[in-house]
Amino acid sequence: MGESTMGQAVLKHTKMTGEEYLAWEAEQIEKHDFVNGEVYAMAGAEAGHVTTSLNVAMALRQHLVGSPCRTFIADMKVQAHESSSYFYPDVVVTCSDADRASPLIKREPRLIVEVLSPSTAAYDLGEKFAQYRRIASLQELAFIDINSRRCDVYRRAADGLWLLHPFDAGQDVTLASVELTLSAATLFAEVDE
Repeated sequence: MGESTMGQAVLKHTKMTGEEYLAWEAEQIEKHDFVNGEVYAMAGAEAGHVTTSLNVAMALRQHLVGSPCRTFIADMKVQAHESSSYFYPDVVVTCSDADRASPLIKREPRLIVEVLSPSTAAYDLGEKFAQYRRIASLQELAFIDINSRRCDVYRRAADGLWLLHPFDAGQDVTLASVELTLSAATLFAEVDE
């Protein structure tokens, strides 16, 4: 057993298989990410993080009503690559029939949103970002920085490369994968300065 850290994610066990992780995780009270055989305990989030995640999820859910797409928040696992990586994104949208039939794990997300905090930014923008980019169905990744009120949206181009679309503080944020534009006021509603 190791005890290293990845952002605020603490390495709990080493060298599990994907199947062992899923069986073990089903019995845990706390959430854990799984990256290449290693399990990381996820720390709880602060109010601004949770509120921003909820603002995004509510806007997405309302926008996608009546479509085949579904929005999930925080407790839904996403499988990033075969059985080597599982994560709990802050917000995930999937429009997949296969995902609709899978109540515990989403494998074909269209959009993933991560809300950054000082303790998680390195992990989210590092290993998680690298793993997420391997998901064939994923069209867009949004990283929201609460402190700076900026949002970096990465979109997969036709050639497979990920292109950065930065949105500065106060700007509306466009999520092209679901055809939604979020105002800064909506994005950060009730988030304390």
